[in-house]
Amino acid sequence: MNRKKSIKRYLLVLTFILVIIGCNPVSYNEPIVSLDQYQIEEGFKLEVVASEPFIEAPVVMDFDNQGRMWVVEMKGYMQNLEDTGVGLPNGTITILEDLDNDGITDHSKVFIDSLILPRAIAHVYGGLLYAEPPNLWFVNIKNDKPVNRVLVDSLYSDGGNVEHQPNGLMKHIDNWIYNAKSNFRYQMKDGKWIKEPTSFRGQWGITKDNFGRLYYNNNSTQLIGDYVLPNLSIKNSYYQPNTILNKTLTPDQRVYPLHATSVNRGYQKGVLDKDSILVNVTSACGPMIYRGNQFPKEYYENAFVCAPEANLVKRNILTFLDNKITAKQAMPNKEFIASTDEGFRPVNLFNGPDGNMYIVDMHRGIIQDKAFLTPYLQKHYENKKLDTIIGMGRILKVSNKNSSPNKIINIEKLNTKELVNLLYNTNGWIRDRAQQLLVFKRYKTTIPFLEKIATNETNPIAQIHAMHTLNGMNELNYKLLETILSLNGKSEVISHAVVLLEQFASTNNLDSSYEIISNLLQKSNKEIDLYIANTLGEWVNLLPEKFFPLVLKLSNKYKNNKAYQEAIINSLRGVENEFLTFSNQNKDDALGAILTELIDQTLDNKNKDLKNFIYTKTSVGTDGRTAGYKLFRNTCSACHGIDGNGIDGLAPPLKNSEYVNGSTEKLALIILHGLSGPIHVNGKLYNMNAVMPGLVNNPDFTDKDLQNIISYLNNAFSNKSENISIEKIKSLRDKKPVSGFTFSEKELLELK
Repeated sequence: MNRKKSIKRYLLVLTFILVIIGCNPVSYNEPIVSLDQYQIEEGFKLEVVASEPFIEAPVVMDFDNQGRMWVVEMKGYMQNLEDTGVGLPNGTITILEDLDNDGITDHSKVFIDSLILPRAIAHVYGGLLYAEPPNLWFVNIKNDKPVNRVLVDSLYSDGGNVEHQPNGLMKHIDNWIYNAKSNFRYQMKDGKWIKEPTSFRGQWGITKDNFGRLYYNNNSTQLIGDYVLPNLSIKNSYYQPNTILNKTLTPDQRVYPLHATSVNRGYQKGVLDKDSILVNVTSACGPMIYRGNQFPKEYYENAFVCAPEANLVKRNILTFLDNKITAKQAMPNKEFIASTDEGFRPVNLFNGPDGNMYIVDMHRGIIQDKAFLTPYLQKHYENKKLDTIIGMGRILKVSNKNSSPNKIINIEKLNTKELVNLLYNTNGWIRDRAQQLLVFKRYKTTIPFLEKIATNETNPIAQIHAMHTLNGMNELNYKLLETILSLNGKSEVISHAVVLLEQFASTNNLDSSYEIISNLLQKSNKEIDLYIANTLGEWVNLLPEKFFPLVLKLSNKYKNNKAYQEAIINSLRGVENEFLTFSNQNKDDALGAILTELIDQTLDNKNKDLKNFIYTKTSVGTDGRTAGYKLFRNTCSACHGIDGNGIDGLAPPLKNSEYVNGSTEKLALIILHGLSGPIHVNGKLYNMNAVMPGLVNNPDFTDKDLQNIISYLNNAFSNKSENISIEKIKSLRDKKPVSGFTFSEKELLELK
C-alpha cells in the first residue's frame, strides 16, 4: 500500500515538473556576435541571424517553403595559404532552424555532407537541386533527409577554377533555372530534366528584376545585365547579338572601403590610392535586385552588390529608359554597408520571405584561390594574420528600422485559393515561390483564378506571374493571350504576352496574330516594338509573304538602331535569303544599311558553319593558372614544396627565385630540359646532388601543359604576369643543353 502511494506521489511530482517545463520556453544557446565594426546606411538595421558554430564558410543559401534557411558550406576552400585541405569531402548543405522564434538560429542539422566544394542550391519541384562539381544533382526531401537522388547534369561545372565554375541556380519567372558562369539553363518537364543553351552570364551570383531581366557581374564589374528577357534574342544560331545582352550597367566601378585594403595585385599602379585604399572593385560578386516590401520605396529594385575584398556591400540605383538600363552609385563616396572587420566576406545576397535582405558572409581571412594567389597578397595575409580567421561563417539580415517585420508563412500549408492570391503579394520572393508551387502541383482548380488574374489590368506584375504560371502548367492558351493583347494593358504585360504568343504559331492563328501584331505596332511603343521584332520568327517561317512586309516596316522604323536590327535577325532565322529577295523587290522601302550588313554577316557565318558559341560550348573550360596549379601540385610540389619555399636536400625555393622572376624563356628551358646543381637562388648556394629532370620527352605533358605550369609559376611566385606562347615552347624543345641532358647554372647564365 505504501509502495502504491509512493508511485502515485512520484507521478504527481513528475506531472508537476512537466507542466512547469511546458509553461516555460526552452533556453537556447545563441552566439552573440558584435557588429561594432560595421557601418550601415541610415534607417537600416544589421543583425546576425546565424553564425558559427551552426555554420562554417557559407557561400550560398536558399529558403524552403517553411521559411527556414538552407546553407551551402564550402569548408574545403583555402583552409590555409598552402591550400592543403583542397579536395577534402567536408562540404555540407545545412538546415538552420529558429526553434524559439526569436529570429536567431539556435539549431542546425546537416541535410547532405561529405561534399567537395559544393556551390549552389535551389528548392524546386518539391526537392532540392544542388551543385557539387562537376555534377548537378536533384533529390527529393523526406523528413529533412535526401531521397531518390537523380543526376541532372554530369558536366554542370566541368573544369575551371573554384571561383570560375557555374553557380546560381535561380528559378526564373519563365519557369527555367538560370546560372552564372554558364551558358545553359535547366527545367524539369513531365518528370524529365531538360538542358538547353542560353546566353553566357557572369561569374558568381545571378539575380532578376520584377519584369524578368537578368543581372550578374564579374570580379571587375559591379553589375552587368540584359536589356531584354532571357533567351529571347539568341534563336538565330548563326548570329551572336551584342547590343542588348551582357551590357555593363555600372560605368563607375569605384569602391569606398573604410581601411587599407589587401587585394591580389595591389602593387600595380592605380589599384590602390596613396593611402593603400582600393580604388575600383576587384572581386564583385553575389548581386541582388531588391524585390522585397520592407525597405522604403526608393530602394525598390535597387541593385546591391558584394565586394568581399573590401569588406562592403554596394548599392546602385537602376534607371530604365528606352529599353536600356543604367546603374549608378546610390550615395557619393559611401557604401550601403562597410566594415573594418577584414573577416567580413559577403559573397551572396538574397531577398527573403519576410521582405528583408540577407547577406551570406563567408567570414574568413583568405578570399583568394591558390591558383590566383600572388606573393604580394600572400605576404599581406601572413602579416595581418588573416589566414587565422578560419572556421567561421555568418548570415546577416538587413531590415528597415521603421518597418514592422512580415510574419513568415508556411506556404505549403495554404489552400489553393490562398496560394493563387500570393501572386498579388508585394514581396517578390513570395510571388516567385507561389508560382513555383502552383506549377509543380498543377492544381486544375486554380486555372479559372489564374486566368482572371492574367486579365486583371490593375496589377501588371501579378498578370505576368499568372501567364507564366499557366504556361508552366501547360494550361496557357492562344485565346487567353489574344484577350490580354486586346486590352489596353501596360507595355511590360504586352511584352510578356507577345513572347508567349510565339509558341502558338500555327496556320489557324495566322490571321488573328497578324491583326494583333499590326495593332500593337500602331502604338509606337519602343518596348513593345522590340519584343515584336524578336518574336516574329515562327510567324515569318509559317507565311513569309504575309509577315515580311511587317518585318521590313519595323526594321526601317528603327533603321539606325542596332538593337532592333539584331532583333530582326533573330526573327529571320532560316529565311534570310528570302527576305533579301523580298526587300530588293520592294523599291519603295529600301533595306537599311545596318540590317543589310547583319544579314550578310549571318549568311557568311552560315556558309562557314560558324555558330554562336553557346550552341557549341559544352563546358566552362579550365583557366591556365588553374590547370597549371594542378600540374604543379602533382609534379613539382613534391620537391619544391606546395608553398614554393623549397625542401631541404631536394630542391631550392621558387618563391622570389631569379629563375621565376627573370626570363620566362629561361624558365621554360629549365622545365623542358631540366637542371643540375649546384645553383644559386637569392644569393644562397644550393649544392644538391639531385637533378631536376626535364619534361621534354615526357608524353604526358603537352606544350599547353607546360604553358599552364609557367603561367601558374609566374602568378604564384613572382610579381610579373609575362606569358609565353605555344609556338615559343615548341621552338625551345630543340634548344638543348650542350651536354644533351640538363642545363647547368653556368650555361643558363650565358644564354642571351
